[in-house]
Amino acid sequence: VQLVQSGAELRNPGASVKVSCKASGYTFTSYYIAWVRQAPGQGLEWMGRIDPEHGGAKYAHKFQDRVTFTADTSTNTAYVELSSLRSEDTAVYYCTRKNETAYDYWGQGTQVTVSS
Repeated sequence: VQLVQSGAELRNPGASVKVSCKASGYTFTSYYIAWVRQAPGQGLEWMGRIDPEHGGAKYAHKFQDRVTFTADTSTNTAYVELSSLRSEDTAVYYCTRKNETAYDYWGQGTQVTVSS
């Protein structure tokens, strides 16, 4: 199983960013993909998850107005798009696969830096 994320991004405040997570080695539609971020000096923060099979998403309340999860089953790739970026969104963003009880595989992380 592998989750391979897209590369680092630098954005201005107010812009949007889209990070990808390409899955391989398992049936993409059989597991939820969650997105988690870690800001400098902070702990992990759960942003939400998507069901790749049906496209349904659940968002953490903090992000629900600014974040969109999508999943492309033709390429086994999940995406997170975050809009209206601010400096506090500077973080490493991770995708992770959720099995029945835990998050068992993680992407390598994508650094998103928001700075003018």
